[in-house]
Amino acid sequence: MTDKSYKQMKVLKSYLPEIYFALAILYYWSLTALIINYIAIGLLIILGILILTKNNTLGIVISCILILLNLYLVLALLSEFSEFETFNANAKKLLGIGVLFIGSNLFFAFRLLFKYLKAQVKKESKVLKVSKNH
Repeated sequence: MTDKSYKQMKVLKSYLPEIYFALAILYYWSLTALIINYIAIGLLIILGILILTKNNTLGIVISCILILLNLYLVLALLSEFSEFETFNANAKKLLGIGVLFIGSNLFFAFRLLFKYLKAQVKKESKVLKVSKNH
């Protein structure tokens, strides 16, 4: 692997949470069967702003909202799962797909949170170093 391709892979890896959520939004859009879906467009714009500005506060807020929404989805999944009288194939399918979907969302939401928290801490430590030197 060349040095250039290694750097490109590293950059791609650093944007993996944003890429995942962009794909998730596009998937949601396709499920709605609407040509113009204002919610999906708005979410993509917010995600685009995050990618372009790399604003730590926005990244932290978005990731926290995603974590909270997905924790709510866990409750919804458990509620739906409790309606099954027997643990049949449909219950297994619901549980399997639900856990995979929500688990992936939580995984990438936490990655997004840690990415922007780490950047914020690094930014604040630079400010502290500069203020100590003056």
